[in-house]
Amino acid sequence: MRLYFDTAYIAKCYLNEPDARKVRKLAQTADGLYSSAWCIAELACVFRRHIREGSILPEQTATLRKVFLDDVRDNVWILSPVSERLLMRVESLVGGLAKDVYLRAGDAIHLVSALEAGFTEIWTNDRHLLNAAPHFGLLGRSV
Repeated sequence: MRLYFDTAYIAKCYLNEPDARKVRKLAQTADGLYSSAWCIAELACVFRRHIREGSILPEQTATLRKVFLDDVRDNVWILSPVSERLLMRVESLVGGLAKDVYLRAGDAIHLVSALEAGFTEIWTNDRHLLNAAPHFGLLGRSV
């Protein structure tokens, strides 16, 4: 079974956050773990936030960053590229959303990346992404 994780769920594979154990267990059941290349920049910011908040030391973050980047290189994570074509599809789909749908750019990139890669569901704990997923024809899932 292939799974698409947004960055929040990828972070839980490396950091001890709420529900991290459940997310790691889910990841172990997958035949393939997918996301958008956007997660590389987003995860760097997640690690930075943990340093700022004092929940992790900079040395620990350096190690976790290396492990994540090694996992990307070793295809533990199969990342869809963020191309101009993908961004134009994001623009097109976002432009047609109802006015009451709250959506951030990164979430839109994840949703369209999952859609373009043939997924029917996306795994996250992000409430905004979960609420927006059906507007993209996706089922938002959470552990």
